[in-house]
Order: sequence, then structure tokens, then C-alpha cells
Amino acid sequence: MDSLFRSSSLRRQERQTTVARASVLFGGPSPEHDVSILTGLQVCRVLSRGGHEVLPLYWTKSGDWYAIAPDLEAEVFTDGVPQKSRLVSLSAEKGFAEQRPLGRTRRLEFDVAVNCCHGGPGEDGRLQSVLDLAGIKYTGPTAPMAALGMDKLAFGGVVAAAGLPTLRRAALMEKGPPPDIPFPWIVKPRFGGSSIGIYIVDGIETARQLLRSSRHLRFGAVVEPYLAGADDVNISVRGHGAPALSEIERPIREETADFYNYEHKYLGGEGLIGAPRELPAALSPQMREKLRSYASVTAELTQVRGVARIDFLLHGEQLWINEINTIPGAMSFYLWRASGISHEALVDDMLEEAMKYPTYEPDTTGADGLALRSAGTIASKLV
Repeated sequence: MDSLFRSSSLRRQERQTTVARASVLFGGPSPEHDVSILTGLQVCRVLSRGGHEVLPLYWTKSGDWYAIAPDLEAEVFTDGVPQKSRLVSLSAEKGFAEQRPLGRTRRLEFDVAVNCCHGGPGEDGRLQSVLDLAGIKYTGPTAPMAALGMDKLAFGGVVAAAGLPTLRRAALMEKGPPPDIPFPWIVKPRFGGSSIGIYIVDGIETARQLLRSSRHLRFGAVVEPYLAGADDVNISVRGHGAPALSEIERPIREETADFYNYEHKYLGGEGLIGAPRELPAALSPQMREKLRSYASVTAELTQVRGVARIDFLLHGEQLWINEINTIPGAMSFYLWRASGISHEALVDDMLEEAMKYPTYEPDTTGADGLALRSAGTIASKLV
């Protein structure tokens, strides 16, 4: 047995799960690096309690991967890579591998990877693409759906095209006429999450100055109307079998805050799980049914795998879909616990789904050589 795993074979045999060994991927070169560590460590504990062998793989801010012990606390990561960690590599050819003597490498074998990477390349399709090419099964969104979920402009367009309610959203650009959206605006990164790099502006010049100066907006920005007094309401969805919906929450922010931001979500003592919230949210039966209906359609549109969270904006009796978090903080454990689903059951279902339904299957249908045989010479095509 690989010494990197910590096993509990007796409990695993009692549970009779089909997944024996699971790796947990977390960290990454993203503004949400720290939150991802917290999620990854929680998932390691849940897997261990459930009787699985666990291989935590930590992705540093600089892009290196390390195999670490599964029972570490968050504080050991404040100084960088934990002691006694083992450097590993990731490639489409060999998957995850560790260096061996004489320059050799050894592929790390496991059944499935639990992707706990928030934001950046871990949630936008880039990591998923490498895992697909390496033949590694993993939880969470496919590469195309990860990219869609991270692109706020594209996601808003897909939701609007399906006839679902969403606020008008437009790209913010340096040149050309400004978006035809009344001020004040919310300006946010086109690619990103967790309310990082979000601003409220009253004019186009202020918005464009942010586009030039904010590091969070360097790959693009979107604008949408700012609704003073609007509430956030969230629901989690999961894709194992028939899509299921969690209980609904209404996060509670400080009265002086303009919107529900990163500090409110993650920096309140216990982090996301300890953030103040109304759970279940005090909504009318009609509003609850409307929100759940919109969430179900959104889950189908985005082909949800694993666990995701869909965030809404509520203003009076008006409800809009805001965004989807395809790999939510803490895997939305607290929402499913409020729905009667244990941490272990939630993670086990994610593992089973990843094993049963691979994200990528090469398809060469139509590549039968006909186009090559009838092509003529290459030189004739360059005249």
C-alpha cells in the first residue's frame, strides 16, 4: 500500500463503498487559495471518518504540488509548504507522480480525486483538462462547464437565453460606448469568485480606471446594476443521480455593508460555516418554489456534477439568478446538513458519481480517413 495513504480498511469494508482510495486536491495559484485549504482539510477529515484511504495533494501559490499528511491543521500552511511534504508533479502523460532515485518517477495511484480548488485554474477548466488527459477521475464540473461557471458574462448569457431571470450584465471595455445600464454599477471580475475585487461605481471613468488599476480585473470585467437593499439567497445542488436541492439560506451581512463580500463569507471566526445566516431562509412558499425551480433548470443547463451552489439576488418580490459556484466553499456542507444529508454521505455520493460517470471520453467518430484520401496534395492547397 502506498505509504502516502492513511488507511482505515476495516471501516471501509463495513461501508462496502466502491472507492477505496481518494486524493484531495486543494490550494492553487488563486485568490481563494486559503479558503481552498480549509475546504480540502475538511474533506480529508470526512473521507478518513468514512473509512477511505486519503492522499491530500497540496497545490502551492507558485504552482508546485506536494503530497502531505491528511491530519494537518490550517495554521501550518501560513508559512508555506508544511514540513515533511513530498514534492510531486502533474502531467497529462503521467498524472500525479513523485520523484524516485536515479531520476525515475512513480505515478501515484488512486481511484478518484476530490477537487477542492476554488477559483483560478482549479475551478475554471484548466486543471480539469489536465486530469482528463491524464485519465484521472475527479469530482466536480467537467472542463467545459467549469469554464462556463467561471465566466460571469457567458454564464449570464446562458441563463438569459434559457428565459431565466438575471440582471443585465455587460462587458466593461476601455473603448467604445459604455454599457447601457443605469448607474450605480457593480463592477466585478469577469473570471473569479467569492466576492473578491468587486466595486460599486457611479460613473464610466471611475469604472475604466479600475479596469486599468485593479489586479483582479486584469483579465476582464463585467458590470451590472447595483441594487441597494437586495438580499443574497443561496441554494446548493448536487448531481449524483437525479439532481437534488438543499435547504435555502439567506446570508446576513453587516447593516453598513453595501454587499455580501469575502470578509463576511470567510473571515468570521469559523469561516464560511460560522458566517451569520438565516437557515432556512424565511421565504414565502411561493418564493421558495420559484427559487427551487430556477435552481433546477440552472443545474441542468450547467450539467452540475458533484456539489455546486447557486446564488440569487432577492429584492422585494423580484428574484434574479446571480452566479453559480461549481466548487463551493466547504462543499456547502452546512446547507446539506440542514437538509438531513451527512458530510460522509455527501462526499461518498460525489465519489460514486465520479467513478460511474467519467468527464471525458475521446470520440473519433467521423475520423475515417475520407477527408485525407480526397484532399489532394498539400502544395495544391497553398497556391
